[in-house]
Amino acid sequence: MSNNFDPSSNPLNIQTIQEIDNLDLTIMQKHHIRILAHCLQILKIINIHNSLENKNSLREWCDNQSKKFDDKKFSDLFYHQIESTSNKLSTFSKKIGKNIDDLEIVDLVLLVKENRTP
Repeated sequence: MSNNFDPSSNPLNIQTIQEIDNLDLTIMQKHHIRILAHCLQILKIINIHNSLENKNSLREWCDNQSKKFDDKKFSDLFYHQIESTSNKLSTFSKKIGKNIDDLEIVDLVLLVKENRTP
């Protein structure tokens, strides 16, 4: 396994990363938004939310990603994390009356702020 960073493997573009970094939020909130944005882009790439076969598509995608590491446990963990985030984003998008495809950084900020603990 190579430790070289492959920029083409990152679903977030540099403009999105900079937009998040420029937000007036705590480091943890920005980190949470980057994770949500990253998962959202993955879901858009595999169109997981448009099909009743989502779990199969998501499982296949995670398995393909884990081949890079030859680690089945990674695939299982990754699958459960992306699935959980997908459910969170789907519930939130319905709550604000948007399609998950239409979520933007401003929406993710709202989600993070709603879920913050005092």
